[in-house]
Amino acid sequence: MIFRLSLFPFLFFSAHVNGQTEITKWQDGKTGAVSITYDDGSINQFRYALPLMKRLKLPATFYIITGTIDGSKYHGKFIGRPVQEIIAETASAPTSADNYFERASAAKYLGYIGPNKYYDSSANFYEDGKEAIAYHVMDELYRKVRTGSLKKGTELSMEVADEKGLTWDSIKKYASQGYEFASHTITHAHMAVLDTTNTNMFYELEKSKEDIKDHLGEKYTFTAEIPFGVEHPRAMKYSLPAYAALRNLMTDPYMQEINRGYKTQPGMSDKEYVQWQRGGTTKTPLPLMKSWVDTTLAHDNIWLVLVFHGVDSMGYEPLSHQLLDTYFQYIKMNENNLWVATFSDVVKYMRERMHANVTTDKTNDHILVHLKHSLDPIYNIPLTLKTYVPDGWKHVEVKQGNYKKQLSVQKDTKGNYVLYRANANQGTIQLVPQHFQGKLL
Repeated sequence: MIFRLSLFPFLFFSAHVNGQTEITKWQDGKTGAVSITYDDGSINQFRYALPLMKRLKLPATFYIITGTIDGSKYHGKFIGRPVQEIIAETASAPTSADNYFERASAAKYLGYIGPNKYYDSSANFYEDGKEAIAYHVMDELYRKVRTGSLKKGTELSMEVADEKGLTWDSIKKYASQGYEFASHTITHAHMAVLDTTNTNMFYELEKSKEDIKDHLGEKYTFTAEIPFGVEHPRAMKYSLPAYAALRNLMTDPYMQEINRGYKTQPGMSDKEYVQWQRGGTTKTPLPLMKSWVDTTLAHDNIWLVLVFHGVDSMGYEPLSHQLLDTYFQYIKMNENNLWVATFSDVVKYMRERMHANVTTDKTNDHILVHLKHSLDPIYNIPLTLKTYVPDGWKHVEVKQGNYKKQLSVQKDTKGNYVLYRANANQGTIQLVPQHFQGKLL
């Protein structure tokens, strides 16, 4: 007899059917998921926060600015005509929709100290839909350049300056310890205002990805975070196709996304999954941060994505390592019910589960489970299966390829079951009661 699970793996068979197999919503059948993420690659994240997580054996995802890391091939630059031509042109042609993206792309490469605040302000107004004000701010910047009001020199943003000291050798060492690294672009640019005619947009996206691939490997090019948490349609139009998953925005139909700053409560959603982003800042009390964990535990569909920046007086909204230590211990204390995993691992698990197909063949002395999905091979996170077994089975051996594991049978209101990990598209999974293993395996 064959039992089939549809492409919607959260639908159950009738109760007490031996051989019934379902894919748990989260790995190892846990209640919810948590991903700890860091933006900007501030050196203090690695001096003070990473050792805390290493001690507690908690994974994390670091979104790094690649252009200033020692050994990177691609650095910040303006791609286009000479900036002096652009500067001269601004004297007679005001900024408009026709030239704004070129001028914004060139703003950080004019050779002066001071443009960053105008660039940031203009981009913020543009992202808020206030284009006329954005154009006015850009005009003011170029007027100051033309009139000599700014001092010549090189200016680094706070995010780039705070990353000084980070090397690819150290990143490789941290990656080998299980930490995920991903792109935060080359220069921490405002992607919504970069031009596509001269490919400044694509340079920031693709060349950052290329440096990560060259130094760490293809595995680390799965996800990215476009700076400032931007969700602007223009930035997303070009950024979404560049990566399999953006922390900024995910368009999976079975997921509701509640980004930083949104006041929507995740417990009200009827979606299969809720990605709930929360960002701890200097103004966030620890009890509130703990309540995010409590809310995740109170439901079964919440993926809590924590976003941190500065640590110990360095970086945006820095938190002390003492506070982070206390908070991470609280997460660790609840790890029996929370799957703490990197951003990419959670994305892969959810997508694999939602695209999986399970069939089961059952006899009196063994169960064969077939697990497949149609996704790209990069989706290779083991899924957790829950298979119901006959009442007489007390201990079960699970085997897939070279993998074997002995399991004790558990019980819920539907019957006896075993919980185990398996890889899709990697061959048949065998479940055999231990007293039969000599005859069948």
